[in-house]
Amino acid sequence: LSSERMELSCSVGGSTAAPPGPGPPGPVPAPSSPSIPSPMEGEDYESLPSGASLGTHMLAGAVAGIMEHSVMYPVDSVKTRMQSLQPDPKAQYRGVYEALKKMVLTEGFWRPLRGINVTMLGAGPAHAMYFACYEKMKKSLSDTIQHGGNSHLANGIAGSVATLLHDAVMNPAEAVVKQRMQMFNSPYRSVWHCVRTVQKTEGFGAFYRSYTTQLTMNVPFQAIHFITYEFMQERVNPRREYHPLSHVCSGAVAGAVAAAATTPLDVCKTLLNTQENTALSSLNITGHLSGMANAFRTVYQLGGIAGYFRGVQARVIYQIPSTAIAWSVYEFFKYFLTKHQLEKRT
Repeated sequence: LSSERMELSCSVGGSTAAPPGPGPPGPVPAPSSPSIPSPMEGEDYESLPSGASLGTHMLAGAVAGIMEHSVMYPVDSVKTRMQSLQPDPKAQYRGVYEALKKMVLTEGFWRPLRGINVTMLGAGPAHAMYFACYEKMKKSLSDTIQHGGNSHLANGIAGSVATLLHDAVMNPAEAVVKQRMQMFNSPYRSVWHCVRTVQKTEGFGAFYRSYTTQLTMNVPFQAIHFITYEFMQERVNPRREYHPLSHVCSGAVAGAVAAAATTPLDVCKTLLNTQENTALSSLNITGHLSGMANAFRTVYQLGGIAGYFRGVQARVIYQIPSTAIAWSVYEFFKYFLTKHQLEKRT
């Protein structure tokens, strides 16, 4: 994502001048022929007009988050089940397609979408803060570290800090309620029933029991994700123009690399969120499992090294289109809103 800032300056005499951009400069009009430069001429579309950047990033991020989670939700439901350490015999699957087919045929057409409403409710504000924080921090750190250039260190740090805000909003909705609704034979009739039951039986703290664990997984995931995306953009779209195919490809590669690398952490997070009774009972664990160290030890006791990579196929299959959708939608809305703002100013 570009960190240069677009400025539009018009003198009283009618001559215009644009600051140097990442691409070749646009034509300079003669003094006798006043003209307004095109918003896309000689500059990067991602640079936003002053005063509009925060709102634009937040709106584009909210739309991208909702689209990402809603489109890929059925695959996410499969991933949650495939990460079960001791699944019910009726919920054992060999692959993503077989799992989806079996869920629809045996549990109903809408079963893979169970819990999607709470996820969409949290995805909008979470991703709005997420992208806005990332853009702001990336620009500030890049200006400091690399004098406005693209710094991979700045990208990684900005993505990690943005994750703190994102997970604070999404952890209760996505990591606790959603995953419990997705499990096979879930005892909860609805999202509200799940929320009330968890609060009554486990206390309010249960909604943030896995927050630190979530951060332990998501901070490295997002650092890898953003660094990979920016690295790919440098290679396939060095001028940082609006190029949908480059955003799709870069997002897909970034999601796949980050997902595969952090699968062991995701398996442990899922165990802490679902508190899988069958698995815990087989090891004579009473009460609630807490802490990443305990989760790592329990996963190893139940499945060995291979246990850390349960559901890796579903996770990668989920993340490739998921991050591709998120980045392409985000870049499109950022481009569209930026162009609209510039046209209004001119």
